[in-house]
Amino acid sequence: MVRPRAVESLPVHIDRRRIYVLPTGFGLFLGLMLGTMVIGGLNYNNNPALLLAFVVIAVAHNSLVQAHLTLSGLRLVALHAEPVHAGHPMAVRVAFEATGQRARPGLELRAGEEETFLDLAPGERGEVVLRLATRQRGWLDPGRLRISTVRPLGLARAWSWLLPQARLLVYPAPETEAVPLPDQGGDSTSRRTRAQGEQPHHLREYRPGDSRKQIAWKPSARSERLLVREYEASAPRELDLDWESLGALAHEARIRRLTRWVLDADRLGHRYRLRLPQAVLGPGRGPEHRHACLRALALMPHG
Repeated sequence: MVRPRAVESLPVHIDRRRIYVLPTGFGLFLGLMLGTMVIGGLNYNNNPALLLAFVVIAVAHNSLVQAHLTLSGLRLVALHAEPVHAGHPMAVRVAFEATGQRARPGLELRAGEEETFLDLAPGERGEVVLRLATRQRGWLDPGRLRISTVRPLGLARAWSWLLPQARLLVYPAPETEAVPLPDQGGDSTSRRTRAQGEQPHHLREYRPGDSRKQIAWKPSARSERLLVREYEASAPRELDLDWESLGALAHEARIRRLTRWVLDADRLGHRYRLRLPQAVLGPGRGPEHRHACLRALALMPHG
């Protein structure tokens, strides 16, 4: 196999059958010059010129072999990225491993118009970052990757194509305007009682295990029994982010509005529930719940 036609599961091993080698522009110029030297040396029976030409030809041929060997035995072992919102560049981390006892200098990795460079010592594992453009929500296909080198002399380029199996998630782009979170009625916060907080609530009998800092010494002295203060604290607001409540908006506009609400509710520390036609997520809060909600929005069918 010289060029992958279907996605390949990781790790991907680069062997000699899938490596191409062609001269660079400088290599073609050198070849033309060496051909002229050989013809001139034969025409004028100039042995030193012929010797020099054949020595340089041998060195050039060896550089082609070295370029081929630089890629042969490489392994693509990992490809992953953190999700980003559509419109933001995605930093895709690609890891290679150099098998065998050869160093791999001057490796170039290209995906589309993006290119980065890597050097590997024998047996070393190295990682590079490609920044890929994201234009729409859902799964991003990084496409074919090209790993290549022009080392050691720049006379030839050796390259190989890779088509790794990768699932890179792109979140929907949030609505640009700040839209108020849906009003659930009542106060913006609910109240619950717990051991410590900011607002005094009432006094109660001391129980073993209560903190000494909670003891109300003056009321205890007046009543001749040990009393402690119990406080009232604010509990996070719980929101319902409902797909059906946005019926006036178009399909993609609803997704952008819900994405904005998920981000705002998470930033403010509210518990929230996301109601979609195919699933209900939550209530919950925190990074895992935010990711689950944004993933569900990203993978919704396109309207």
